[in-house]
Amino acid sequence: MPELPEVRVSRKGANRIASGHPWIFSSDVIDRGSANPGDAVRVLEAAGRCLGTAHYSSTSQITLRMLSSRAETIDAAFLRNRIAAAQKHRDRVVDSTDAYRIVFSEADHLPGLIVDRYGDYLVLQTLTQGMDRLLPEISLCLQELFSPQALIARNDAPTRSKENLPQQVTVVQGQAPERVQIQMNGLRLWVDLLGGQKTGVFLDQRENYLAARRWAHGDALDCFTFTGGFALHVAACCRSVEAIDSSAAALALAEDNRQANSLANVSFREANTFDVLSSYDGAGRRFDFIVLDPPAFAKSRQHLDAAFRAYKEINLRALRLLRAGGILLSCSCSHHVLEADLLSIVAEAALDARKQVRILERRTQSLDHPVLLTVPETLYLKCLILQVL
Repeated sequence: MPELPEVRVSRKGANRIASGHPWIFSSDVIDRGSANPGDAVRVLEAAGRCLGTAHYSSTSQITLRMLSSRAETIDAAFLRNRIAAAQKHRDRVVDSTDAYRIVFSEADHLPGLIVDRYGDYLVLQTLTQGMDRLLPEISLCLQELFSPQALIARNDAPTRSKENLPQQVTVVQGQAPERVQIQMNGLRLWVDLLGGQKTGVFLDQRENYLAARRWAHGDALDCFTFTGGFALHVAACCRSVEAIDSSAAALALAEDNRQANSLANVSFREANTFDVLSSYDGAGRRFDFIVLDPPAFAKSRQHLDAAFRAYKEINLRALRLLRAGGILLSCSCSHHVLEADLLSIVAEAALDARKQVRILERRTQSLDHPVLLTVPETLYLKCLILQVL
């Protein structure tokens, strides 16, 4: 095995690794040695005991991301074994779709790497200096394991700036069409692989779409619909579905999805959801089923107060619009908003709306986005399904 650069960490850093968390922050690094940006390094405690192998970042506050609990070479063979293990888990937990997440970063012991499958196409993100340097090896492994028609690097995520990496979208292998059609829960959905949100669509809501279908009825309102995921899934259970989003491009794709599935009772409207909820409340509009799936209001802890106010406003407005027996499906994808926070926010909104509400389901992201018990950052999507009594 080639000699790896060595990085020493404080007792606090060593304790963090011992607690099961793979991140070591800059303040807990006491000697960076000869490590260069993106190197795989041996991590040592102050006394010299080896704690494992990590990727080193020269710019991020997360200086080390653990890859292994022992010293080993991070090469194509290492990556192939980890990616194959990740796919084995998906073989057990994914059904009713040809679109799912193959690799979920820390949750699959490959921090900084995302790989999503859309039928015969793969989309990846390398979000750290270390994973970015390994892009050729990662690409080779994915081609060997999956033989995709095309491999696309959606490296336009803002988090790459923390690693001093450029934001760009490239076709690594093959030819990528402008969009592809996937199968999900019995629906046919178009996906923009080069310009859609995240790597194309919100794969993490796939199982929540089915939960929504279980409870939906009557007149439905889908807020922040994006390309129509919730709206299209509940259409068969509802009398009418109105779906709102502020993005004209997303709604154009949503309309194509509606037509692809021959759904006549779904309509899309380009508008600001906050404004629509307020105007519908004032006009006395009422619904039987409402979905709130907003973008992340809290990008950082500094935005939490404003995020809490925004979440409360939309939940308050939605509760006011629901008839007795109506269902609210309320989501938050903000990492910094805990489920307990969302429950408290919705409880306050219910009190202000003078509505008695019971919890039907407490849900999270789909099983192809696994959660590590000792890494709370891997649990980010909260989904509450509630009924107005």
